[in-house]
Amino acid sequence: MTLIINNDDVTKVLTMADTIAALEESYLQIASKEAVCRPRIDIRIPTKDPAKNYQWGSMEGGSTSGYFAIRMKSDIVYEKSYNGVITQEKYCSRPGLFCGLILLTSIDNGEPLAFLNDGVLQHMRVGADSGIGVKYMANEDAEVVGMLGSGGMAHTHMLAFTEVRKIKKLQVFSPTKANRERFGAEMAEAHGIEVKVCDRPEDIYKGAHIVAAVTDSAVPVLDGTRLEKGTHVVNIGGSGVPDAETLKRIDVYLRFGSAPNPTSRPDLTLDDEHIGWEARPDRQKHGDGRKRRSHGVLLADRCVNLADLVVQGKAKGRTNRDQITFSERGNLQGAQFFAVAGKVYELAKKAGLGREIPTEWFLQDVRN
Repeated sequence: MTLIINNDDVTKVLTMADTIAALEESYLQIASKEAVCRPRIDIRIPTKDPAKNYQWGSMEGGSTSGYFAIRMKSDIVYEKSYNGVITQEKYCSRPGLFCGLILLTSIDNGEPLAFLNDGVLQHMRVGADSGIGVKYMANEDAEVVGMLGSGGMAHTHMLAFTEVRKIKKLQVFSPTKANRERFGAEMAEAHGIEVKVCDRPEDIYKGAHIVAAVTDSAVPVLDGTRLEKGTHVVNIGGSGVPDAETLKRIDVYLRFGSAPNPTSRPDLTLDDEHIGWEARPDRQKHGDGRKRRSHGVLLADRCVNLADLVVQGKAKGRTNRDQITFSERGNLQGAQFFAVAGKVYELAKKAGLGREIPTEWFLQDVRN
């Protein structure tokens, strides 16, 4: 039987510790060539509304450990301005609904094992990435988080940070006062930490050991001029790349790895996180990674890879307390979903969760 696993099921079984462990193992499997993935591919097509476009995104990968997965997203994408901030918005069918699915298959017999909603898993895997970065690059006694953003990604980032460091204080700002106050109260209760809800974005930097921008802004929101010595930086959201001053001040950048070159085109190196194709390419569009190079390209002279740091000992990360560090996944999105979805599948089966449907519905006796 094939399982349908929804977001409620994922919430019941997936912990941040499980997510961090699954992703770290997957990234090291990519480096050792026991796993494979490709960069994310987006297709963008204009809609009848000139302010919006359709975006189909997919990423895929698998491992000799047993699983393959493809994650698929179907979105209408647009931008809007709110309280002076330009945000990237998306929906499927109507605002407030989204379509993100993961198909998990077995590499041993090819059968479809599960279809999963990607919402909760998506937030967990992004938070876990930042947790891995903090684990290896932040100072050991890092205990104060300065955060821009108070949405779903902010919640999972705090889960990840508290998993790998003894966090004692959060300083948070987001444009809507009610949202940042509610988030602050939730974090104080959930993690037993001191919380300062800031009325200005610049107030989150003072004394912060970890600075995290976790927003849906379409433009950079970090202010690199305010970063203090020894800070570890995390940047998530529509802007993709930190501001120019932050990039200039980063001393060491940890990249978790890169998708391998195609075996049919060993000369084709793709270190970008997103590869996009568009109908009517000259028409203005919105979307993830549109016309943007990867951070590894921007900071090649300061980049170390996770496998070189953790396994092979070929590289050093932070070498003194005052360095400003930065971390990100690279173009390994496809390596995330087989790892975490596979873990969820195993946990859901053990717990008796998910809805069973006949696997035969997806099989046929006509050779494809």
